[in-house]
Amino acid sequence: MRFGKLLLGALAALPLMFTATAGQAQAPVKIRIAWVVPVANSPTILYEKPELLKHKGKSYDVELVRFQGTPPMIQALAAGELDIALLAYSSLAIAIQNAGMQDLRVIADEAQEGVEGYYTSPFMVLKDGPIQKVEDLKGKVVATVGAGAAVDIAMRAMLKRAGLQDKRDYTVVEAGFPNMRAMLAEKKADLITSVQPFSLDPELNKIGRALFTVKDGLGGPAQFVVWAARDGFLQKNKAAVNDLMEDSARALHFYMDPKNRDAFLEVATRVSKLPATAFRTAFTKEDLYRDPNFVPNLETLQRAIDVQQDVGLLKSKLDVKKYADLSFVEEAKKRLK
Repeated sequence: MRFGKLLLGALAALPLMFTATAGQAQAPVKIRIAWVVPVANSPTILYEKPELLKHKGKSYDVELVRFQGTPPMIQALAAGELDIALLAYSSLAIAIQNAGMQDLRVIADEAQEGVEGYYTSPFMVLKDGPIQKVEDLKGKVVATVGAGAAVDIAMRAMLKRAGLQDKRDYTVVEAGFPNMRAMLAEKKADLITSVQPFSLDPELNKIGRALFTVKDGLGGPAQFVVWAARDGFLQKNKAAVNDLMEDSARALHFYMDPKNRDAFLEVATRVSKLPATAFRTAFTKEDLYRDPNFVPNLETLQRAIDVQQDVGLLKSKLDVKKYADLSFVEEAKKRLK
């Protein structure tokens, strides 16, 4: 009799056990995504409108992680503290070649510099200063967001073509993008690096002017920033990443549509704590180019990485096509047709 009661009790508990197991199996995959600049890095706004997100909270969820620049993301990827990094072309190459991440894959476009008809970021000097051409930077101080960052490579390439070498001919200091205007105004740097929205600051443009641009430095258009992830994570969570890219592309289409401009500005000001005027050109043709389906340009990515090797910050040539997996953006395109 006692055995029968125990058996009945065990059988009664089985449905609860199966329910719990099923619930655990359906828990959304947490995807940790890196960013540096609010709004300019699209993940900071892509997941802010739940009505656009078919799968968020179901098959996946997102945790946004902030970094000062793209190089520190490499360490986070290596340590398993990050799932998707928004890597500049320069950091991508360093991660693969120097950090030994042969399993790193380019999965999506984030932004492209120098595309015809679109914006390209400036390197600025004082309007009333003595520097009129790149050669005038000899013996001067130049400010970069970080050694090995995408804009840093473009700056060094331009100075190299002018016959200038780091340490021998100029001094490099590091500063965050928000601090660049003060560096120039206080004459702590003779040349500063700037990107949107900081390059649109009226106070900066009162005192500064562009000496050259990222497009000039890289010698043409370049796939500037990409979404990258390790292959093990992608294969383990393929369904969740497919759903993430579908939702991301749907949200990007929404923000790029001029009729949704007010909604875009509401989200942009909320997540950045900056006024709407800071985003006058964001996600328009006056901004960096963004492929509406997140498809990266591997040809111009290759060109940018070749420049990186040319300035001595990469040991050998890197074939980027070996490190790309565009299946996720291609799947998103199919779903959104």
